[in-house]
Amino acid sequence: MRIVTYNVEWFNNLFDDKGALLADDGWSGRLNVTRIQQIEALGIVFTALNADAVMVIEAPDHNGRRATVPALETFASTFGIRARKALVGFGNDTQQEIALMYDPDVLTAWHDPLGDPTGKKGSDHCPRFDGVFRIDLDVDDTEDLVRFSKPPLEVGLKTAGGFRFRMIGAHLKSKAPHGAHGKHAVMRAAIANRRKQLAQAIWLRRRVEQHLAVGEPLIVLGDLNDGPGLDEYEDLFGRSSVEIVMGEKDNLKLYDPHAAMALHQRIGTMPTTARFHMPKGRRYLQALLDYIMVSPELMEKGGNWRIWHPYDDDDCQSVPELRDALITASDHFPVTLDIDLE
Repeated sequence: MRIVTYNVEWFNNLFDDKGALLADDGWSGRLNVTRIQQIEALGIVFTALNADAVMVIEAPDHNGRRATVPALETFASTFGIRARKALVGFGNDTQQEIALMYDPDVLTAWHDPLGDPTGKKGSDHCPRFDGVFRIDLDVDDTEDLVRFSKPPLEVGLKTAGGFRFRMIGAHLKSKAPHGAHGKHAVMRAAIANRRKQLAQAIWLRRRVEQHLAVGEPLIVLGDLNDGPGLDEYEDLFGRSSVEIVMGEKDNLKLYDPHAAMALHQRIGTMPTTARFHMPKGRRYLQALLDYIMVSPELMEKGGNWRIWHPYDDDDCQSVPELRDALITASDHFPVTLDIDLE
């Protein structure tokens, strides 16, 4: 079975309010890429992936005017993609939903959120992901109220052979200090944003531990917008959100080989899953942001992780059509896990 996480930049811009594809020459939102160019590139990438399940990060918007599921299913139908059914969880206000596309011949999937709903006062246990989490972020004996700007998507799944497992798709909030002006304001905003992201990681980790404590097979995948050594504020807090979500105790630890490599090798060659254009320096910045983490039960089954990087992966680079499509489709590249699930 092939499971994928894929952050598709500006996916929302490729559809009208009825979920139909806007296959025209209007700008997509990606730098110098039209909508038809991005749509065609995504068709090539999704076809090449031939996945059983794709956790789509930054999926089309879901609100009173637009709906994520019809848009994704229209896209799948247009290109004959096997993962042709879609589901979405709690909506958000960012135009960047988290959704699952899957092959209904292989998998049954349903939105299955855990935890209790909360009011504005929140809960300090492990509330439902559309609620409020109370936690003291700065050790001042005052609890802060934390919300997910993009609530993680909790999915229950069953294979055609009857094997049950769970997925949590996540997109943790970016640490960029938007709206801050001046060195000190930028620093304060960056530290506050990082503190909030780490609180979200702690919240997510508590849910992970609930599953691991009862031996439930679990996959946590998506864009964590963070990694060991990614920014200058990591030393201030001691750990990255990736380390928090993965955990430390062997029997309660998630595994991702790319994260493990980054954790044990701070200098030297690193895997990367995203490539961002830096207009001021006329160059590109690469980073490891996208992960597929598995529980110990699934780790025992083995598995093959792969980053579909257009330049670092031989099979991608040697097929010009796929290589160019990966660059055009998004600023992130798909990560796949091939694993034997009954």
